Amino acid sequence: MDESAIYKKQGMGNPLGFGKKAALVVVDFVNGFNDPEVFGGGNIPQAIAATKVLLEAARRNNVPIAFTRIIYQKDGSDAGVFAEKAPKLKTLTIDNPLSQVVPDLEPRDGEFIVDKTDASSFHGTGFGAWLTYHHVDTLIVTGATTSGCVRATVVDACAHNYRPIVPRDCVGDRAIGPHDASLFDMGQKYADVLASNEIIAEIERLGAQN
Repeated sequence: MDESAIYKKQGMGNPLGFGKKAALVVVDFVNGFNDPEVFGGGNIPQAIAATKVLLEAARRNNVPIAFTRIIYQKDGSDAGVFAEKAPKLKTLTIDNPLSQVVPDLEPRDGEFIVDKTDASSFHGTGFGAWLTYHHVDTLIVTGATTSGCVRATVVDACAHNYRPIVPRDCVGDRAIGPHDASLFDMGQKYADVLASNEIIAEIERLGAQN
């Protein structure tokens, strides 16, 4: 059974395309989410490797770049229902090496680091203001997990009228079922889901115009 047929019949899955200026956000690709004994597993290592190539292209073309991390106070005073559902998240404090961006994607000077306590990169952070400052209308979302913080960021980006672009090979999840289902759902309702090489070509096209 072709489950996409009903979406097509109902007029979903319309392509958004790129706008005039894109930014890249790397969601929670930190050491803890790259460790299958902590929060990782599945296809996350492969997604990090693909993101490294995309990140290099974004840097070459002066694309604004942000990284997100889940960071809680040591006493847990800023932890809410998200951490109640998954209590081990509260171990992700600022001085925990598991909270830091993986070495292959280490942020450079001038790249924005967003510390958050919930799934979405927008909730309770300065991320939206940073995007406004950079006159961004298109948001490329990479990271982990596809079904969690990536999806939450994409849904909120759409709600704020950014054009979300998801490179399917640059997002990962600890289990492939939720990963695949989330990619399908985002592609039908919230975002364009593309291969990273297609996105790199568009980044270079936009960069050549600037």
